[in-house]
Amino acid sequence: MTAPGGERVAELVAQEAELVFPRFTHDDAWRLGSLLVEMAREGGAAVTVDIRRGGQQLFHHALDGTTPDNDAWLARKARVVERYHASSLLVGERFRAKGSSFEESSRLDPDLYAAHGGAFPLRVAGVGVVGVVAVSGLPQVEDHALVVAALTRYLAEADA
Repeated sequence: MTAPGGERVAELVAQEAELVFPRFTHDDAWRLGSLLVEMAREGGAAVTVDIRRGGQQLFHHALDGTTPDNDAWLARKARVVERYHASSLLVGERFRAKGSSFEESSRLDPDLYAAHGGAFPLRVAGVGVVGVVAVSGLPQVEDHALVVAALTRYLAEADA
């Protein structure tokens, strides 16, 4: 029997297992970031997009309607991915599935870490997590869904 929230956790784990790059270059960051911006514009979403690899910011764009607060959310969500090597939504769901919350049980400063959806690990086959792609501006599940949709599309087009 699956524990409460276990199905959601399993779904998020499966996404991460599927969305793996053969490599991740500066050019990949530019193309993925541009795709995210394009998809956000098509959906009328006011978001900020950020892509980092190894501590270096490779892409950043804030669409009209965003504020500096979105940058703060990006940084907090990205720190969660960097620490746990899992999407910020998955980390939060794992805590909720155990009947707690990230804020209550992680012992991490909530001003620096946020296990809210929208940051996703950039995983390279045979290497592991090399960076983070993050979106802020929508409700957390929608931020996560936008990132997953862009990664899915990007990797499908790269395989074509």
